[in-house]
Amino acid sequence: MTRKIKIFDTTLRDGEQCPGASLNAEEKMEIARQLAKLNVDAIEAGFAIASPGDFESVKMIAQQIKGPIICSLARAKKEDIERAYEAVKYSDRPRIHVFLATSPIHMEKKLRMTPDQVLNQAVEMVKLGRKLCPDIEFSPEDAGRSEPEFLHKIISAVVEAGASTINVPDTVGYTTPWEWEALIKSIVDLVKGKNVAISVHCHNDLGLATANSLAAVKAGANQVECTINGIGERAGNASLEEVVMAIKTRKNFFDCETNIKTTEIYKASRLVSNLTGLLVQPNKAVVGANAFAHEAGIHQAGVLRAKETYEIMSPQDIGLTESRLVLGKHSGRHAFADKLKDMGYQLTEENLEKAFERFKDLADKKKDVSERDLEIIVSEEVYIVPETYKIESIDVKSGTHIKPTAEVRLIYKDKVLVETAQGTGPVDAVYKAIDKLIKMQPSLVDYTIQAITGGTDAQGEVIVRITDNGRIFVGHGASTDIIIASAKAYLSAINRLIYNKAQDSSKELD
Repeated sequence: MTRKIKIFDTTLRDGEQCPGASLNAEEKMEIARQLAKLNVDAIEAGFAIASPGDFESVKMIAQQIKGPIICSLARAKKEDIERAYEAVKYSDRPRIHVFLATSPIHMEKKLRMTPDQVLNQAVEMVKLGRKLCPDIEFSPEDAGRSEPEFLHKIISAVVEAGASTINVPDTVGYTTPWEWEALIKSIVDLVKGKNVAISVHCHNDLGLATANSLAAVKAGANQVECTINGIGERAGNASLEEVVMAIKTRKNFFDCETNIKTTEIYKASRLVSNLTGLLVQPNKAVVGANAFAHEAGIHQAGVLRAKETYEIMSPQDIGLTESRLVLGKHSGRHAFADKLKDMGYQLTEENLEKAFERFKDLADKKKDVSERDLEIIVSEEVYIVPETYKIESIDVKSGTHIKPTAEVRLIYKDKVLVETAQGTGPVDAVYKAIDKLIKMQPSLVDYTIQAITGGTDAQGEVIVRITDNGRIFVGHGASTDIIIASAKAYLSAINRLIYNKAQDSSKELD
């Protein structure tokens, strides 16, 4: 039978202690519901005595969330433990998590207690908790810097007092995986045969929280405390998604599994990020924007042939639909051609080469090349159409007390056509004048403007999309005068529309 690793989620307690990550009761409930969908084994819903709001949040989660254990943190103090129980007692599976520091520096500087006093208080408070609640977890805070002999002594004592889970915290993220694995193995051996779960709670101060958690699993720990996106005090906690997906991906190595429904991971990540306002860095493992993105040409070619060449996990496993091929300066011809094919373009080798060269030039200027950029490349470099209408001149009047008015002069079959129109703005006035001249009113579905370079003399780039009978035509224009760039883009799209209509008519006659 495969060994099960329980996932104890503390996003709503340790995660919320992250500066700037405070959540209200409704937001906590929303995250708790998603954690239940994720199928975590335990939810540490908060620190009940911290504030009336925290108490109410823990109580509400205990009342409404079914499935996971619902837990509240408590210092090894009578009032904390009683308050924690008052909050979690509504759960079908309540737990009180009692903690007390055991490292020399914490006992001396923070608690100002002797080791014997710490030992006696831990035992007394675990016994009190056990009278109230059948499930007591005990954490010797700062276990990573505690003296092993004393740590073993206090663990043995609280187990005898009724603790059913011993959580070993690397509170300041100080230890290395090799030290941590040895320490956890010694504790697993210490409680062997006593029906006690060994848990770990690792912080990320040295970037080792996930590595230490996995080292503990290898040493025999059967519960890992973690948070969504790894949020938490200082540098954060072990990341739930990293721990879970490492165990899943390397199942043959760890020889264990979790109960997590991994397809809910990405939803949980986005929810926590949105509600806390803590953005997920793009290169974050598993859930970062780049976790399943490929730009390098060699990588893209490999992924297109077989995803396993560069993906050790499936994006579908965490709730994403597919990998993302990022088109940039490192992309190769293979990925470029595949992207155009997905967009519906069937190009000859000659046209593909022309488009690819233009793409490479653009990719040197932009980090990411979008689908809209590709549409412009194809339309300007491949699908070149005759200019039925050309701009001769545009004069615009606009100001705080003048209704925007545009006079547009277009060249059509060697004739100059002139029309004037008013609009809500200068661009609108120009577009209305053009519509009068071409005697058409195409539907403008998209207008995008951006500066190509910096400074007040920057060249502006305008991209428009117009639609006619369900077909979309893209136009592009650039100029240091944004009104002229807008007119160029609009007329470019119109010329494509006219050309395509002519082509359709020719086909019908044939």
